[in-house]
Amino acid sequence: MTVEAGRPGRVVVGGASGFLGRALVAHARRAGRELVTIGRGDADVGWHDADGIARAVDGAVLVVGLAGKSVDCRYTAANRAEILDSRLLTTAALHRAIGRAERPPALWVNSSTATIYRHAEDRAMTESAGEHGEGFSVAVAEAWEAELFSGALPGTRRVALRTAIVLGRGGALAPLVRLTRLGLGGPQYDGRWPVSAGRRAAGTAHRFRPTKGRQWFSWIHLDDVVRAIDFLELHALEGPVNLSSPNPVQNRELMATLRRIVGMPFGAPQPRWLLELGAAMIGTETELVLKSRRVLPERLEAAGFRFAYPELEPALRSIVRGPAGGRERGSGTAALPRPSEIG
Repeated sequence: MTVEAGRPGRVVVGGASGFLGRALVAHARRAGRELVTIGRGDADVGWHDADGIARAVDGAVLVVGLAGKSVDCRYTAANRAEILDSRLLTTAALHRAIGRAERPPALWVNSSTATIYRHAEDRAMTESAGEHGEGFSVAVAEAWEAELFSGALPGTRRVALRTAIVLGRGGALAPLVRLTRLGLGGPQYDGRWPVSAGRRAAGTAHRFRPTKGRQWFSWIHLDDVVRAIDFLELHALEGPVNLSSPNPVQNRELMATLRRIVGMPFGAPQPRWLLELGAAMIGTETELVLKSRRVLPERLEAAGFRFAYPELEPALRSIVRGPAGGRERGSGTAALPRPSEIG
């Protein structure tokens, strides 16, 4: 379901320059909706402008908060502080503005992340039966949601978007495709790796689990993210909502699907030691590919939402060029983004 073109009421998008923000801004503009962006650079309002944010949200019908520093980095003390602060401070700014509004928005949807759930190989995580994990990433997600839901905002329905890995053009899909075409598109294997006491204390150490490439990969096509936010505007859900395809796959299936799409018959596995060395070289963390995320969209489906891309292979084919050089049908506005775009 898509909000009809010309639907009345102002839409405010915070974090408008990011992967998801750009897609939502483009969607709102195509629909002819009144739009105010909050962010850096050429946004209508900067995050430092409390009065400007207050004017933007007063009388709006929808506020979308997407801001936060990229998690595609090494989890140093400085980066951890910035990851947390960038999420809490921008969410708090929206919270204060909505609390001041004479005409508060009917709906505030704010980014969270499906990483809030534990490493799950045994069963799927839903909003009703999911179990939170532990460590730095989970603590950030919990604090983020706590800021969103703190205090009373009686005129505004609030939704935390527990978003899985978003598939669209660009971002982290591009290097995966390049590796696959080079014959390196095998599954990513966990393994033993020395971890310092400092990383354990900071909650940033990835604990070894012998997954053999069977860690789960939860994902959603960007088109379905945009459609889900439209759906939430028209349906009275509140609280945490999982934004994830109903069909997560294991890592080995993800990589096999990419090999089929690009026409590469084999792919060398990527063991933990190689992943750790590569992550250190490019400045990221192996948790992003080794944690098993098995998430289902229980609340969305129960409310009647239907995914345009429920299966992985058609979703990837709508984005990635196949061996014949053509691009499959589909908007593809939405590719595995950089982890910064995952939340």
